Amino acid sequence: MKPVIVIATLLALLPPFAFAQAPSVEDRLHMMDAVTSIAAGADRHDWSRVRAAFADKVTLDYTSLWGGKAETKDADDIIAQWSSFLPGFDETLHLVTNHTVKSFDGNAATLEADFQAAHRIGDELWVLMGHYTYRLEKSGKRWRVNSLTMEWTHETGDRGLVGRAAEKAGSDQ
Repeated sequence: MKPVIVIATLLALLPPFAFAQAPSVEDRLHMMDAVTSIAAGADRHDWSRVRAAFADKVTLDYTSLWGGKAETKDADDIIAQWSSFLPGFDETLHLVTNHTVKSFDGNAATLEADFQAAHRIGDELWVLMGHYTYRLEKSGKRWRVNSLTMEWTHETGDRGLVGRAAEKAGSDQ
């Protein structure tokens, strides 16, 4: 298939949002790569991959699940926090799908996606589902996440596995 036909087909599939400037297919793919790198990198404990997807400062908002307030942190501190408990799970799998660019101005964008995150220790499982809103900024050709808001919709299993994973990860060090 000719590249022009492929690009035209992909553009036809884009949602009909009214952007002052529409994101290019390349920009959309780079945004999706950043979002995927956070989820897949965390599952694989590839912290350099996760770090590369984050801006230097990131606002994390998990208040729908844990309460409290959104926090802005250095990306390196987020990596230190995540790497202190995620390895305590026997396995995690963060699936992110249905990526939709909601706003775009050339150097900043908002992307929404749905997720399912499975966390396992032994035979116990905690599965969380919901939606993410990512705010991204462009640096060169790279898009980096500078804000991540998780909207919890439902879960199965035991949320307490997070604490057990942190204990287990701490005892392994």
